[in-house]
Amino acid sequence: MQSESKIKKLLLMGRSGAGKTSMHSIIFANYPAKETMNIGFTVDVAESKIKFMGNLSLNLWDCGGQDKLMKHFLSSQKDTIFKNVEVLIYVFDVESDKIEEDMRDYKACIQNLNTFSKNANIFVLIHKMDKISDNEKEKVIFPGKN
Repeated sequence: MQSESKIKKLLLMGRSGAGKTSMHSIIFANYPAKETMNIGFTVDVAESKIKFMGNLSLNLWDCGGQDKLMKHFLSSQKDTIFKNVEVLIYVFDVESDKIEEDMRDYKACIQNLNTFSKNANIFVLIHKMDKISDNEKEKVIFPGKN
C-alpha cells in the first residue's frame, strides 16, 4: 500500500461556474466534454483520491467557488485548504463578468500558498475559450496588445 506522503494534494479552485468540476471530469475521469454539460456545482470541497498516469496518486480537492465559500476558504479555513499542497490549478472563465473578484481571489490563493505550501506548483486554466470567436481570442489572451 502506498504511504500517505506519496499522495500529492491538488487543489482545483476558481469562481463558481468557471468549469472546475468539468475540468476534473475531463482530465481525471476521462469524461467526453459533451457529457459535462449537466454536472452540478460543487458545495464545499469534493475530495477524491485518484490514480493518474500510472503510479501517481492524487488527493484532489475540488473546491466550490461560490462567493461565501471562497471567503471561508481564504480566511477561516486557509490552513486546512492550503496546507501541504503540491499543485494548484486555478480555473478562470473567459466569459466572467467579475474579473476583479476573480483576480482578487486568485491573488489571495497565491498568498495563502506562499504561507502554507511555499513549493506548490501553480497552473492557470482559462476555460471556455471555445466560446470566443477566433478574431477575438488574441484580444482576450493579450488585452493590451494592438
